[in-house]
Amino acid sequence: MPAVEVELRISWSEYLQRYRVGAAQVLAFTRDGRRVRFPANILQRFLAADGVHGHFRIRFDDTGKLLGIERCSDVPR
Repeated sequence: MPAVEVELRISWSEYLQRYRVGAAQVLAFTRDGRRVRFPANILQRFLAADGVHGHFRIRFDDTGKLLGIERCSDVPR
């Protein structure tokens, strides 16, 4: 099962402005420099008063379908 790791630092206001629409996509860079796009709504459970911050592992099946996301660690805010 393919997985990528990304570090996200998205403020609360940025998340609300850019990603509150249900079809919104987040474009991020993986730790090894690849670009990855995923639905913003998968981050909702990680949204805190100061935004979404941390190292995350995003898993996909072999066809590229999203399977899940997990926080690996926090990052400094």
